[in-house]
Amino acid sequence: MYNKVDASLNFVEREKQVLKFWNENDIFQKSMDSRKEGETYTFYDGPPTANGKPHIGHVETRAIKDMIPRYQTMKGKFVPRKAGWDTHGLPVELEVEKLLGLNGKEQIEEYGMEPFIKQCKESVWKYKGMWEDFSGTVGFWADMDNPYITYDDNFIESEWWALKTIWDKKLLYKGFKIVPYCPRCGTPLSAQEVAQGYKTVKERSAIARFKIKGEDAFFLAWTTTPWTLPSNLALCVNPVETYIRVKAADGYTYILAEALADKVLGKLAKEEGEKAYEVLETYKGTDLEYKEYEPLFECAGIAAEKQHKKAHFVVCDDYVTMSDGTGIVHIAPAFGEDDAKVGRKYDLPFVQFVDGKGELTEETPYAGQFVKDADPNVLKDLDAKGQLFEAPKFEHEYPHCWRCDTPLIYYARESWFIKMTEVKDDLIKNNNTVNWIPDSIGKGRFGDWLENVQDWGISRNRYWGTPLNIWECPDCGKQISIGSRKELAELSGRADAENIELHRPYIDEVTCTCPDCKGTMKRVPEVIDCWFDSGAMPFAQHHYPFENKEVFEQQFPAKFISEAVDQTRGWFYSLMAESTLLFNKAPYENVIVLGHVQDENGQKMSKSKGNAVDPFDALEKMGADAIRWYFYTSSAPWIPKRFGENAVMEGQRKFLGTLWNTYAFYILYANIDEFDPTKYELDFSKLAVMDKWILSRLNSAIKAVDENLGSYKIPEAARALDEFVDDMSNWYVRRCRDRFWAKGMEQDKINAYMTLYTCLKDIALAAAPMIPFMTEEIYQNMVRSVDKTAPESIHLCDFPVVNEQFIDKKLEEDMDELLKIVVHGRACRNTANIKNRQPIGQMYIKAEHELDEMYVSIIEDELNVKKATFTDDVSNFTSYSFKPQLRTVGPKYGKFLGGIQKALSSLDGNAAYAELKANGVLRLPEVDESIELAEEDLLISMAQTEGFVADGDNYVTVVLDTNLTEELLEEGFVREIVSKIQTMRKEADFEVMDRITVSYESSDKIKSVFENNKDFIANEVLADAINVGATGSHVKEWNINGEKVTLGVSKN
Repeated sequence: MYNKVDASLNFVEREKQVLKFWNENDIFQKSMDSRKEGETYTFYDGPPTANGKPHIGHVETRAIKDMIPRYQTMKGKFVPRKAGWDTHGLPVELEVEKLLGLNGKEQIEEYGMEPFIKQCKESVWKYKGMWEDFSGTVGFWADMDNPYITYDDNFIESEWWALKTIWDKKLLYKGFKIVPYCPRCGTPLSAQEVAQGYKTVKERSAIARFKIKGEDAFFLAWTTTPWTLPSNLALCVNPVETYIRVKAADGYTYILAEALADKVLGKLAKEEGEKAYEVLETYKGTDLEYKEYEPLFECAGIAAEKQHKKAHFVVCDDYVTMSDGTGIVHIAPAFGEDDAKVGRKYDLPFVQFVDGKGELTEETPYAGQFVKDADPNVLKDLDAKGQLFEAPKFEHEYPHCWRCDTPLIYYARESWFIKMTEVKDDLIKNNNTVNWIPDSIGKGRFGDWLENVQDWGISRNRYWGTPLNIWECPDCGKQISIGSRKELAELSGRADAENIELHRPYIDEVTCTCPDCKGTMKRVPEVIDCWFDSGAMPFAQHHYPFENKEVFEQQFPAKFISEAVDQTRGWFYSLMAESTLLFNKAPYENVIVLGHVQDENGQKMSKSKGNAVDPFDALEKMGADAIRWYFYTSSAPWIPKRFGENAVMEGQRKFLGTLWNTYAFYILYANIDEFDPTKYELDFSKLAVMDKWILSRLNSAIKAVDENLGSYKIPEAARALDEFVDDMSNWYVRRCRDRFWAKGMEQDKINAYMTLYTCLKDIALAAAPMIPFMTEEIYQNMVRSVDKTAPESIHLCDFPVVNEQFIDKKLEEDMDELLKIVVHGRACRNTANIKNRQPIGQMYIKAEHELDEMYVSIIEDELNVKKATFTDDVSNFTSYSFKPQLRTVGPKYGKFLGGIQKALSSLDGNAAYAELKANGVLRLPEVDESIELAEEDLLISMAQTEGFVADGDNYVTVVLDTNLTEELLEEGFVREIVSKIQTMRKEADFEVMDRITVSYESSDKIKSVFENNKDFIANEVLADAINVGATGSHVKEWNINGEKVTLGVSKN
């Protein structure tokens, strides 16, 4: 009937077989086809770059991104899941540069743009096969046969439509701005790209002496970028702050901010008590405005003269702070946004002594030196000229290129921008419609980003990317945006333009006639930010608006997306930006933000540290289901995960192992009894209380999983599954084993089988989105093998429907109380060092309410107690003592603490405990009338009367009578003997139903036990005979309660 189940927890090979079954039977496509008439639930997959390998963090993202669509599909929804590839941009170009041995733009252009572009197009597919294998192994279902590809001409044409739409709204413009610039890649970067590349660096700054014209005095100004000092054109002070002229201990006269004087000059005092400086005059910042000083470097003065503009004087702006430095900031308008703003305000000359490669120009003494390499030389020269006050080391966050790791420079240049500041209010409004998980990301990290939104620097001075669709006339300056291939053909007069590849260099060859002056318009040389590509995927994947208009409108916006937290300034933002610009609505409704995956010590993984985990090795060793389960349960999705084998395997053992072993138990006995669940009905009226309880728990669990997954609460859904499987295995099956072992097929046995089958089937269905491999294996063997009408795969089934009639909250609450009593009873046994196989005569229970007799009999059987009695008073067996909980009592009653400790130590413990339970507080009027101590204010200890052991909490107290009679001791011996024989049956690999012969050799005491209980022992272990004399195929010596016994077993 059923395939025999291997009880080992090595799931990897089984997962490979399941994956083979899915692929050979096209299960994913069938799951899509079967729901085509259902409500559309759109999921967007953030496109990875196929020229980089997957890492362990991609297992987390794919586990989450696969699970929600599987769940929604089982709920009857049609869930389009188109995979995509991010194929443009610097990452690809840098990879190709390495491959070809090129370094920088000059060498690329010498090599040739066309062959370089062809290499880029090939490079993007370097690891495509690896990604596809990886996705299959993880169980990530998406349409990888028909993916969207950002370099595809149809995709690019949709982007051109979008850019033209933005152009027509007058939101795309060319501006001369300070931009973050990568000198290695020769291109500006967007603010969101900059946000991804910050590093902590230690560098030398400079506090320079700027000589005041006509005076023997100096301004002290601080800069963190010494290489900008040759371009200095002004010094900036805060207009409202106080500045002082001082005579310093080093003999110089300085002007600097009063608030920072001690910090800057304090170290000049050579001896204790000596003054570092003497204040000569005090000024407001505005008093210093237009005060002139001598240039540090001659080149800046010459440049200013050539432009016939005034420079090298003090300016005012409130961006200058008193938090660090000297309160005077050096201004180089070409290298900072604040500097540029001040430069425009005071009409300073524009001096840019750094070229596109990040090297200082020939006008300076540092021609050809990379800016960061020039720093020590600038400091050395200033020091030699007496112009360097100090070069302190400092640590700060500095932006680096997110792809090539080169330090960025802030650099004035012409670039193309999208005016995001114009749509700021719409961005914020649209963001407020999104369900962010957690909410703090939407309101905090992402919300703050939108509140401080900057215009999007969209252009890149590179080669492999979506070409910016602006044509410009060199004669009259006319600019037009072309939004389609058809429009390109019409305006260029070239019929073949409709079929030309929309990449450089091909598109660069297409010219248009200027409508104003009839000159020849050429495309501007820039390509666009590759983040615009990924942000365009909602519409560009459908070639909207040129085709598939209805499909796009049906699938926009997405119901759900999920990526790691760094995408708040990456894909999450580019999606929101473009959707707002084009459609003025949010592009997604629900976002699960994921924390990064760290090593097991909480450190960032990296190859250089040697702590990076290879995802393929991890999947091969631990299996996809175990790793998926870890990511669902280890913490809230947005919390960083400490990934390690031990944590994963613990989850595998506790949940997957428990579920698998319960399933294996069912299959084992269902095979023995040839039990076919399709031949029986689950008759609720005939069920035992344990059946009704576990079915109530099942439906409560399914309800919790359904509600939590429906509201994207993943750990809560996983917890509901975990707790149910624990109850099913460690309570229901434990309590019902005898029913499966019973002879024949009586109604009670049928009920047990049908109940366990229903639980396993429905919980497998509920868990299928999370652990798709194991649940498929269970379903195929347990359901499909006997029910040929069942759907071909568990992933073609509906999510289980809650049967509200089966839910009995009173029954669940009573069983919860019973389980608490059992836990305390086991604790009592542990305290008394009495094994559970040793019967106990009496136990007493004090609880908030008394349980019915049927529950009492379960307690007696589970704890192996002859009689369990509920009582209102256990004071004869226990006494209580109290101490104050200093953490809470101290702040409330600090001055009475000594009196409280003394009063508590002298209380009648049982009476005080009764008062606390009755009133909720304990009053101590003898100390002070105001004192009322609640349970959280008290440390309560419980002591026991000799011969009794007690255990409990604030709600339940259990007392065991530990006095053992001879009859009880003998029964304990019998249970130990049965246990040892059962162990030997397993060791000898006997089948469950094999009949055996038992032999024994022991002391007279044990012989007497065997003789008095021979029939009981034989029945329990399926023995046809019990003989004296230790013989058999498997013989073993045991110590049973201090008595040596040799047992032998043989199969009959």
